[in-house]
Amino acid sequence: MDSSKPAKAVKDVVEAAAEKVAGVLTPDVPGAPGSAPPTVEEPTTPHDPLPPKAEQGAPETRTPTGAKTDAPAIAKGQQGAFLTTSQGARLRDTDHSLKAGPRGPILLQDHHFREKITHFDHERIPERVVHARGAGAHGLFTAYGTAEKVTRAGFLKKGRETEVFVRFSTVLGSRGSADTVRDTRGFATKFYTDEGTFDLVANNMPVFFIQDAIKFPDIIHAAKPHPDREIPQAQSAHDTFWDFVSLHTEAQHHTMWNMSDRGIPRSYRTMEGFGVHTFRLVNAADETVLVKFHWKPKLGVHSLTWEEAQMLGGIDPDFHRRDLYDAIEAGAYPEWELGIQVFPDTPEESFAGIDLLDPTKIVPEELAPVQPIGRLTLNRTPRNFFAETEQVAFHLGHLPPGIDVTNDPLLQGRLFSYVDTQLTRLGGPNFSQIPINRPHAPVNDMLRDGFHQHAVHAGVAPYRPNSLDGGNPFPAGDDENAFVDVPVTVAEAPKVRANPVSFDDHYSQVRLFWLSMSPVEKEHIIRAYTFELGKCYHQAIKERQLQSLANIDPVLCAEVATGLGLPAPQPTVPLAEVTPSPALSQVGREWPSDGRMVGIVVDPDADLDGVGEVRRAVFAAGMVPLLIAPHGGLVGDLPVQRTFATGRSVEFDVLLLAAAPTPTPDAIPARDAKVGAADSAAVDPRVLLMVEECWRHAKAIGAWGGGVTVLERAGVAGTPGVVTGDSGAEVFTAVQQLLAAHRVWERFPASVA
Repeated sequence: MDSSKPAKAVKDVVEAAAEKVAGVLTPDVPGAPGSAPPTVEEPTTPHDPLPPKAEQGAPETRTPTGAKTDAPAIAKGQQGAFLTTSQGARLRDTDHSLKAGPRGPILLQDHHFREKITHFDHERIPERVVHARGAGAHGLFTAYGTAEKVTRAGFLKKGRETEVFVRFSTVLGSRGSADTVRDTRGFATKFYTDEGTFDLVANNMPVFFIQDAIKFPDIIHAAKPHPDREIPQAQSAHDTFWDFVSLHTEAQHHTMWNMSDRGIPRSYRTMEGFGVHTFRLVNAADETVLVKFHWKPKLGVHSLTWEEAQMLGGIDPDFHRRDLYDAIEAGAYPEWELGIQVFPDTPEESFAGIDLLDPTKIVPEELAPVQPIGRLTLNRTPRNFFAETEQVAFHLGHLPPGIDVTNDPLLQGRLFSYVDTQLTRLGGPNFSQIPINRPHAPVNDMLRDGFHQHAVHAGVAPYRPNSLDGGNPFPAGDDENAFVDVPVTVAEAPKVRANPVSFDDHYSQVRLFWLSMSPVEKEHIIRAYTFELGKCYHQAIKERQLQSLANIDPVLCAEVATGLGLPAPQPTVPLAEVTPSPALSQVGREWPSDGRMVGIVVDPDADLDGVGEVRRAVFAAGMVPLLIAPHGGLVGDLPVQRTFATGRSVEFDVLLLAAAPTPTPDAIPARDAKVGAADSAAVDPRVLLMVEECWRHAKAIGAWGGGVTVLERAGVAGTPGVVTGDSGAEVFTAVQQLLAAHRVWERFPASVA
């Protein structure tokens, strides 16, 4: 170090260390916000906009009428090195408004100020009434060809690849709500097929609260925050929700799914998707079948524990969004298989006694297996959240030839509602011309004008028949693969406001779901009902819902009643005789561990060579290692991603301990509340807290060397799922096997069978 210039020397050392950390960190660990590392000084040399990050995508460059262009995707973004007005005039200053002297009033002639502030004032559009909180990603769907015998849809032919955009969402919360609330999740997929766009607007639960779309405003008004106080946000644990579902018992099936672990998924990557409704497919021979669509995650179905969900709501309310984007950036591309349950298209539109038009019912997979028809891979994140994720517009009526709807009364209402919604949200009828919504098929629709018309239509005759435009556009016949409105016979009947009798069974499938759960999942359902009903103010609502639980299962009812301090009522209907469906349980199988987060506790005295070996093994296994250390920067030559102050157990799927760090200087209650009460602990209390939380949340824990001492101090050594060994590699191999089951549930024996 040059002692004559100590400040510069220190600065050089710090910057060199920072560059080393950035160089090690950037290619390995996802999360960097930009495509290039920033400099300490403000850049002043003009240059073109930086390229997007490697994992970012954008809507394909299509014209408003679907024609492919030669323009690169970056052409949609900002252009040039210099600041301009919206009309391209270069600006010298955007920090000072035009004034009558330095202390004078702003002048009305300041066109740059008016343009800038006016656009800012109008940046926001109305959020969705439901599914406002969302995250999206681009990907590719590859068809297996196994659906060719039941549908003429071209994108399902063997080997056909189709660009897609997927939007995941919660139902109840506003745009600013947390990801990890107990709620239903949306799983909407836009297939840009060359025969027209197909929108599969799915949920992570196969049933819905209501059977008829006319009741949709009722269930949403009941589930949303109370209108007088606008609380609670993004929750069903309140009186109006339970008032509605306890009176409207067709909602009990969906409510049971919501009270299960399905209501708090670990990740969008470990979430199933269901088309909910029954659709009709038609093949090249005009033969039809009825189907239900299923998305099956490669990583299996996995959920958070209730405590993790609550902690994440405060620690990282963007947890699901961050997990999705970090996984894509890390190359752990989320994957799902699309499958269909196939049923004969009979006049009764039922299967095994189950009405296929009732959206509150499932067909167990044991009765109708899910047949895989293609694979979805998400491999690009949005380049601009608003332009893509916020402006994407789905509609169940976006159907290609070969797929048609049925008379499901909830589906029928959605066919109207989705288009109607976009008119307000996206400012008019031309929302299909927004880049993320542009079809990848030629468009010649004779629709004209309206707000935000991007196309520049030619011709003088947007009507049919015409001769002035040479007859164009022409109707497509069967040889041109026109859309098929399946000629289903509508039975002669009087107009009525009623449901078929088969819709009246509100309890048998709820009982089927309950009896299909493993003991630990039943414990979680009991806890969820007890918590949610415990948040209700009125006793009458609690008693009414307990009556519905009694009609589902007496054990469930009795356990929840005990938690509420109320008597358990007797059933008012006979308990249904059902056969459990193992496919409904999340527990009991093994899954890949791709993209999991592995926390590794280290300090300067740890076995750093062993840590480096484990870190390489974690990357090789397709997972992401996060080193947790007393301080940031480097420990030896290893980059630190979390410190004891910034890390928390809910970020990690497994915790490894290579050391027993002593309390650091910032381990004082006044500096970090996680420290707890001050004492003379031999191990930093925040490390003990991480171990205790991971143990409570049934996660695998491993230790070697000094880390074994931490397990003993925490009192968890020797318990199920807690592994020790002579080396980091040995320990990681053991915990990797435990990860296949997601959690170590045998750590907590259930009290119900």
